[in-house]
Amino acid sequence: MTTSIPLQAAAQANALLQRIRSGDTRALARAISVVEDAAPEATSLLAACYPYTGSALRIGLTGAPGAGKSTLVDQLARHLRAAEQTVGVVAVDPTSPYTGGAILGDRIRMNGHYADAGIFIRSMATRGFLGGLAKTTAEVCMVMEASGRQQILIETVGVGQDEVDIVRLADITVVILVPGMGDDVQSLKAGLMEIADIFVINKSDREGADRVEREIRAMQSLAAHADAPVPAVVRTVGTTGQGIPALQQEIAQCAEALRSSGRLQQKRQAAWRSRLVEMLRQEMLRQLLAHGLSESELQAHAAAIAAHQENPYTLVPQLLASLLPARGQ
Repeated sequence: MTTSIPLQAAAQANALLQRIRSGDTRALARAISVVEDAAPEATSLLAACYPYTGSALRIGLTGAPGAGKSTLVDQLARHLRAAEQTVGVVAVDPTSPYTGGAILGDRIRMNGHYADAGIFIRSMATRGFLGGLAKTTAEVCMVMEASGRQQILIETVGVGQDEVDIVRLADITVVILVPGMGDDVQSLKAGLMEIADIFVINKSDREGADRVEREIRAMQSLAAHADAPVPAVVRTVGTTGQGIPALQQEIAQCAEALRSSGRLQQKRQAAWRSRLVEMLRQEMLRQLLAHGLSESELQAHAAAIAAHQENPYTLVPQLLASLLPARGQ
């Protein structure tokens, strides 16, 4: 039996959506909180938002801690607003050890936008989620898109070599490097370096910027594929705004190339496949818990497996098989 969204929940979601679509920033903040907290009405809200998504350009900005990501996001948002583009910013922060929420450094640095209704900034805590993003970052971006934001800037928490989930969410991924942070080592971090659509050398007024660019160029020559575009390299100074117009121009050109070649649709299709798999996992677990598998039973199975009294590789198929009759009722 297929599940459906209760009519009352759907009506409430549509009412909230209409407020979001009308430009009500309080409603937008409320909707994002509903999604982040996995409130009971979250699914119906996301279902209502989905038809209004797909037209915004998602730009991911990632790099090591201290690369100046927040400053670049702030400057890029200013540049987009000057071009009369509406902007949403999702800034993924470390989790506070005291409150469990985001450490709001990014929002503090971007507080110059507080009076501009054309930009909406949301800090999100990772809450232990790896990959440089928070668990519900994709859903929060959907809500922002449904509000009519034309450009979504997604700033990851400071990432390492293999924390590259941003590539599955962003249409364009900007990898930010800086001089003086182990330049030669950065170029060896293939997991991070290979996801770039655009490289930014931030703080390029520092000594060593030329060396970073040489390393990027050398890496590109070694990894070049005949049918793959070579990522542009842009130098910026985030504190002064130097290089931001050039960065925005490269982003626009990259977006146009992705659209015209069909690669944008291919990237989004691959991203949705990954998300569908994750959504199915979450729904199957929810169904198991809803149809008789209690937390105490889950703990008992874990204890039995740890004591080698049960085999997890035979237990999991049994648990899933027990779910199927319940779904058919």
